[in-house]
Amino acid sequence: MDKFYNYIDGAWVEGESYTENINPSNTADVIGEYAQASREQAEAAISAANAAAHGWARSGIQARFDALDYIGTQLLARKEELGELLSREEGKTRAEGIGEVARAGQIFKFFAGETLRPGGEALPSTRPGMGVELTREPVGVIGMITPWNFPIAIPAWKIAPALAHGNCVVFKPAGLVPGSAWALADIIAQAGLPKGVFNLVMGSGRVVGDAIVNSEGIDGISFTGSVPTGRDILAKAAARGAKVQLEMGGKNPLVVLDDANLDIAVDCALQGAFFSTGQRCTASSRLIVTEGIHDQFVAALREATAKLRVGDALKGETQIGPVVDKGQLDSNMRYVEQAVAEGGTLACGGELLDGDGFYMSPALITNTTPDMTINREEVFGPVASVVKVKDYKEALRVANDCEFGLSAGICTTSLEYATDFKRNAEAGMVMVNLPTAGVDYHVPFGGRKGSSYGSREQGAYAREFYTTVKTAYTRSA
Repeated sequence: MDKFYNYIDGAWVEGESYTENINPSNTADVIGEYAQASREQAEAAISAANAAAHGWARSGIQARFDALDYIGTQLLARKEELGELLSREEGKTRAEGIGEVARAGQIFKFFAGETLRPGGEALPSTRPGMGVELTREPVGVIGMITPWNFPIAIPAWKIAPALAHGNCVVFKPAGLVPGSAWALADIIAQAGLPKGVFNLVMGSGRVVGDAIVNSEGIDGISFTGSVPTGRDILAKAAARGAKVQLEMGGKNPLVVLDDANLDIAVDCALQGAFFSTGQRCTASSRLIVTEGIHDQFVAALREATAKLRVGDALKGETQIGPVVDKGQLDSNMRYVEQAVAEGGTLACGGELLDGDGFYMSPALITNTTPDMTINREEVFGPVASVVKVKDYKEALRVANDCEFGLSAGICTTSLEYATDFKRNAEAGMVMVNLPTAGVDYHVPFGGRKGSSYGSREQGAYAREFYTTVKTAYTRSA
């Protein structure tokens, strides 16, 4: 069986131990054995990044452009190969896997361009004979801890801006999906970066993650994952003055009003709730529907949901792949059972399916109320609940009654309601007649309340986290 090493200080390094990468569509399929770094290896990667930081921060923008452009070109050229690998290890369909790799390539291409647009300002001083320059400089060494649900896109939208703005990187991917991370690291290793600028350390959060979070050699941490872990990272990193960026949970509402186009509303709910097996922080897990369209909407969505084809992620006919692992599958089923126990109606799905992987039928739960567990906690699976409300005013109140605030959607043909929702939805991203999941790579990504902390990710706004501002005065006379 193939073994895959960590990448530290410009060299591939064997791990202290190895873990098998299992295909959730077929648990008999082992993709490979991936190195698990020790704490000492994680610390060596941090030291290497610090040694490289000064030189990379002062490298020419053409060198950064060339490296990022090369990485983007390679990802796009290999999107089918790497997309199949991604789907094989994570479980999203092959088409979704290819799309995710293409997005990663586009992200690197975008940030290659950003290297040529560093920005800055020249201002007059309030004092005669002086000038003021505002410039941006790299933060230093960035520790990155990424989740399993987007194993190449999320690393891309962290690594690309970090490198573009002159930072060095220590990257720890999720243990469930090391294959995509390793493939990305292999491409980065060939991009001509000085040794130490980029480092891959695969391993557990308890060992590698803890070393990154608590190291004085890490100047900033970008994390995407669970709320408890994010809050723990914030407390520890902030205590030593490190910069922190967190993307955590979501419990995203999709409001469907009486005047909505029914076909569009059903399509938005279906895609937002169930595609990518519902394993997206932007998934439409709460469907808030006004009473005039409620019964018609539920009937149409139930019919569409029942027709979704669940199966092996690599088969062309599959629309919904497996859940990522048994632990997540068991968690999903417990949430479905709890929703029914609290008074909800299982209108469709929510059943374990036969196969060699971790399969369940997408679950639609009706007759729920806002206070039920299913409407308060993030499930992170193909499970959606319906809340019936009287009118738009109640729908907006229910949509905002949540500790999270990542993405929110509305289906309506009313310009008045759409405009009001865009203004008053307590979320970082708002969708009108679109699924709550699915965002462009050149615009900011992030939320409010318990969903996010710190600067936005993606697009030009990424520079807010990956740079620090310097103000310089010059006497001219």
